[in-house]
Amino acid sequence: MMSDQQVDTETEDKHAVSSETEIENIDVDPTKTRTEETYVTIPQETEVKGEEKNKIIRNKELRKAIVEGSWYTQYDLATDLVKKFPEFAVENDNALMALARTFPSELDYGETLVYPIYPRIEDIWEEIVESTKEALEIISIIPMQMYLLWRLHGRGAIDIHYSSLFIKYVLSSMLFIGPLKHIEKKKKKWEEAKEVLKLVCDEIEKLEFPDAHPRYYTGPVLEAACQNAYEVVAEILKRSPEAIRYKDKSGYDIIQLAVLHRSEKIYNLIYIIGERKSVYRTIEDSSKNNMLHLAGRLAPSQKLKRRTGAAFQLQRELQWREEVEKLVFPAYITKENVFMETPDMVFTKEHENLVKEGEKWMKAVAESCSITAALITTIVFAAAITVPGGSNQETGIPLFTEDIAFTIFAVSDAISLFASSTALLMFLSILTGRFAEQDFLVSLPRRLIIGLCTLMLSTTAMMVAFGATLFLVFCHRKPWMLAPICVLAFLPIASFGTLQIPLIVDLFRSTYVRIFGDRTKYSTSRFNPNDIRLFFGK
Repeated sequence: MMSDQQVDTETEDKHAVSSETEIENIDVDPTKTRTEETYVTIPQETEVKGEEKNKIIRNKELRKAIVEGSWYTQYDLATDLVKKFPEFAVENDNALMALARTFPSELDYGETLVYPIYPRIEDIWEEIVESTKEALEIISIIPMQMYLLWRLHGRGAIDIHYSSLFIKYVLSSMLFIGPLKHIEKKKKKWEEAKEVLKLVCDEIEKLEFPDAHPRYYTGPVLEAACQNAYEVVAEILKRSPEAIRYKDKSGYDIIQLAVLHRSEKIYNLIYIIGERKSVYRTIEDSSKNNMLHLAGRLAPSQKLKRRTGAAFQLQRELQWREEVEKLVFPAYITKENVFMETPDMVFTKEHENLVKEGEKWMKAVAESCSITAALITTIVFAAAITVPGGSNQETGIPLFTEDIAFTIFAVSDAISLFASSTALLMFLSILTGRFAEQDFLVSLPRRLIIGLCTLMLSTTAMMVAFGATLFLVFCHRKPWMLAPICVLAFLPIASFGTLQIPLIVDLFRSTYVRIFGDRTKYSTSRFNPNDIRLFFGK
């Protein structure tokens, strides 16, 4: 029930309430109408999930949801609300601020390569289901099928039939439907958020009072710079190029905030500015901190948590310092602020604990992996000495020398031995090396990449060698036994790869893939660079 004060103010809101209830597709529920309150139902076309589809809310609560942006994480619903109640979206800058804070990330480079290959995820899922049914059918009627195939076509038919079925099932199972659906959902969410952003900005552009742009765009563009929401910044710069020079209460514009909050997409705007970026070579804040001082500060915790492990976090911090160091004038690299601190002093003080945590993380990974590499080296070395099937007592030549499976065993065992020995040496070099700040930039990550890759190679080769040994000794030259051996050997390789490949990919991308520079993806596709260059005084 509403309070007496709310009842007294009902007359003032009469016009707003009546206009809301007359909007098309908004139905008043007479069973829930009271003298002092009016309820409306969100239309089904908004496609709210689950039980919320028929949820009843008050007009004032609906207005509050639009104005404060509380629905802006459900972008399909937000689109419908802004279309039906556009005046509420521009009561203040809260709607645009909510988009700046929650705008979803775009597909990264790897996801953009995968997404066009699978336009219809449902087709792949149906293929997996059919393969699973086929595998279950194999298990249920395998004795009868084997007997019939043997009577009609001989043993070779059994070998080919079941080997092909097992291989088809394994290959189908390797299609990761879950990640693909996640990519599709991520793409859809980004497109919906972009549509909401455009609608809100269009409504702002319809406002006719003179200070509309500073009033509605200042807070959101600064917040978007902190959140690395490039789409929001680009849309605002397209409509209001002077937003490039908007500043917060501390006097920082979007480029300085991008450095402080490690927003690389926003920072790359300096490459679009061109010669005007010289402004940032000497810019200082009220404490005489230049851009390199700002890069020396520790990144916000929410940005650090996006990196796996303290070593990755420190590496990214070093990359930021190296990038900004290229921007500022040489004299400013060693210039002190009002606290008599150089940029290097600020960086060392702010990242002291992160260096210790990075050293601890790197040693823990190297120790655990070195134990695994040592075990593999021992196993494959012993297997090379005692070959499967034994050797001729007179000549010492292995009995299975002429068999192709023995050749596979010998090659795989040698690869596993050499790879595990290399991995062991790499991990030992990490454990015995130094852990200075600069070593976390390239030296230590490169050793870890080599160690992890060779360790995975040695594990895979060891399982191949073991499978070849099983086939030689126990399968009595039955080709159909290759299918279960391959499936069983694939399990530990897949388990190890699932755990280690993401780490290896992160290491490689973090070390060798540049995040700074004039990238076409973030350049002139959304606004005219010449417009924003005009707002730099020099």
